[in-house]
Amino acid sequence: MTSQKLENLLNLALNSAEDEREKSLNLNVGYNPLDREWDLIIKYSVNLDRVRKIASKVTELQNEYAVIRITESRIDILSGIPEVEYVEKPKRLFFQAAEGRRVSCINAVQDTRLSLYGQGILVAIIDSGIDYANIDFRNADGSTRIRYLWDQSLNPADGETAPVGYSIGVEYTKGQIDEALNAQTASEQRRLVRSQDISGHGTAVAGVAAGNGSNSGGRYAGVAMQSELIVVKLGNPMQGGFPRTTELMMGIDYIIRKALELRKPVAVNISFGNTYGGHEPYN
Repeated sequence: MTSQKLENLLNLALNSAEDEREKSLNLNVGYNPLDREWDLIIKYSVNLDRVRKIASKVTELQNEYAVIRITESRIDILSGIPEVEYVEKPKRLFFQAAEGRRVSCINAVQDTRLSLYGQGILVAIIDSGIDYANIDFRNADGSTRIRYLWDQSLNPADGETAPVGYSIGVEYTKGQIDEALNAQTASEQRRLVRSQDISGHGTAVAGVAAGNGSNSGGRYAGVAMQSELIVVKLGNPMQGGFPRTTELMMGIDYIIRKALELRKPVAVNISFGNTYGGHEPYN
């Protein structure tokens, strides 16, 4: 059975023996061998009336797409329905972190020839903060890899200060974070280092850039897994508002000053932005 309405992979699966399909990671996806049925995605026009008569299940989607379940022997009938324009089988979805490393050529520079894991560099994250207790951002002995954390959103409490030269927020050092990590209770930990990543975006970004993969047994390690981190949580000067370019500029300035002080190269990730300014195309 071969139809021009069926995608090539589905045609290949239907024309392969079941034992051959079972050996493949792709060909059998969507097939139920017990009921000999397929879950399929179809693009159709007008209506699904004829499809409903031969399918055991139809889930109608927007824009004339549908997900159906149909016996394998009826797929040739399905492809002959005039309203059916295209049929494809499901594909497996994977966490993109692993594939992202490969296609970005990260794996190639981390093999035994080069072994580049971020040793001796700083990764700076300007975002919504970081879950500093997350084991992806710790050394093997449990200490933090975060050299500095500047939370611009906090007002200093007793014993806390803004970074030298700046007038907002609270700066936490590696020593203070390590003290918090060694606290006996979660409440004591939060008292010692009050910064939190409420949205989780900054933590996720930091994980991609520099997480060591401890939470996944190394499978989803970030790019510079042996680097140290500088984290700036941007402040919101108005209740319910967003950070401004002024807070961003101070954050960048702070990071560069720290990198110069530590005499280490730094890579800065900025996940905030806007679309202000002209949008006219250039000729």
